[in-house]
Amino acid sequence: MAAAGPPKFSLRLHGGLDPHRCLELAKAAEASGFAGAWFAENPFNRGVLPAAAACAAATGRIGIGMGVFNPYNRHPTLIAMEIGALDELAQGRARLGIGSGIATATRRMGLQPDRPLAAVRDAITIVRGMLAGDDVSYSGRMFSARGVKLEYKALRPDMPVLMAARGDQVLALCGEIADGLMISNMCPPQFTRHAVEAVRRSAQAAGRRPPAEIVQYVPCVARPDRDEARLLAKETLGKLLPDYWSLGERVASAKSALLRAQALSERDFAAAVAGLRAGKDPAEILDDRFLAAFAIAGTAEDCVAQARAYVEAGATELVLSFAGPDPEQDVRYLGDALCNV
Repeated sequence: MAAAGPPKFSLRLHGGLDPHRCLELAKAAEASGFAGAWFAENPFNRGVLPAAAACAAATGRIGIGMGVFNPYNRHPTLIAMEIGALDELAQGRARLGIGSGIATATRRMGLQPDRPLAAVRDAITIVRGMLAGDDVSYSGRMFSARGVKLEYKALRPDMPVLMAARGDQVLALCGEIADGLMISNMCPPQFTRHAVEAVRRSAQAAGRRPPAEIVQYVPCVARPDRDEARLLAKETLGKLLPDYWSLGERVASAKSALLRAQALSERDFAAAVAGLRAGKDPAEILDDRFLAAFAIAGTAEDCVAQARAYVEAGATELVLSFAGPDPEQDVRYLGDALCNV
């Protein structure tokens, strides 16, 4: 199952960044040979479409990805309208991921994130039909459309639609209907392998080709000083781990993904999270096992080598979240190393 070739890197951008900052970083990523920029739209932060549109207009090669839209706060008909327009602006470089989102945030909007599997199925069905130019009449369990059709011709009627998935049922649905899989931060390479196998089995059972794209988010710190990079990576994981562990306490699939890290037990996670919540230094709490499972950190050569674990597990593209005060510098530094792979 090992994937061939060197790692393909993209850049994670998000609504926590000023749109001008996103533009600067996207330009740096393109100049450094990165494959794309993916935008994570965090609830109640900046909407990412303005920044994504600016990046699409200011770049000429990299993909501009929505990772991900969810149909509860953006109806599937609106997803089709917006991604079609963004793809026109980007001249065929827009990329679309759809997922069910964060249920707790959706509820705070006064919406009920019921039946997430049905919601994603409905969304992908409606979006695909509209991009294809069809007159869509569809009655779904969660979302429907009655005689809707785009009033313009989409640039790519067959635009691939990726799906965010983590639990076994959602992975099976991804294999059944999606063109690619998106994997969240804080999922170790062992989870990647499990997820890719599950998606491929489902696709085969459905008589489909396995999804071609496996896109995974990973925190990254690339510095000439290996110790500095690893320290910054531990600080980053120290911020992420308590939230993801809390999610795992509510969502079984989130905990299961964390526990795929074979070198770490549930007791290890609980002890680490307790220490972090007590205000202890992440550098003392998080040992090398956490770095190996959940981050790419070190020199540029270290990062390329560590990325291969994800590639060998089946990932086709790693979307890197850069930590530290100067991400442009880190992007350029890692990009220079990629030229020599």
